[in-house]
Order: sequence, then C-alpha cells, then structure tokens
Amino acid sequence: MKTREEIAIFEIDLLELLKNVMDPEIEINIVDLGLIYEISYDGEKNIDIEMTFSTPACPLGDTIVTNIKESIKQKYPDYITNVEIVFDPPWSTALVSEEGKKILGM
Repeated sequence: MKTREEIAIFEIDLLELLKNVMDPEIEINIVDLGLIYEISYDGEKNIDIEMTFSTPACPLGDTIVTNIKESIKQKYPDYITNVEIVFDPPWSTALVSEEGKKILGM
C-alpha cells in the first residue's frame, strides 16, 4: 500500500498526464478547461476520475472519455480507470485555469 504522500504525488502525475487530452471542439486540454473535478487513486491500481463536459449535450464526450482512459493506459497499462460524468456543479468559464484563459484569449 502506498503512503498518502505517494498517492498525492501520483494524482498530480495523473493530472499532468491528462493535460495531453484535448477537448476536440475547443482545442484546449481538459485540465486547463476545468473539466476535471476530482482524481482519486486508491494506492493500488484503481483510478477514479470525476469530470464534466462544457455542455451536457457534448457530442464528443465519449471520445474524451476514451482518450482519458487510453492516455492513462499507455503509461499505466495494469491500472483500471473509471470515469464518472457529473453535471453538478455545472461547468462554467470560471473553472478555466489561468493558462486556459490565455489560450482562449479571455
């Protein structure tokens, strides 16, 4: 079993890894766009991600989820990634990171 510190470091690594996953419509990564609400790692091989989409009717939502799972699987092939889509709280531009705001010209 991993320590709390090791788990926290791993979760930060996952967040950095997810910066490679783009929202295809907006062309900004899902982390800077503010779509990732929570990442939980159990210290073994299970990763839970709670996220949202910029709109509940996101036509490419399945693609984004698939890209998340594939990105993690490439680096951690033996891990299981569960992605839960939530719409509460609803996404807003207030969730966009400073880097994301620069990219979007906000």
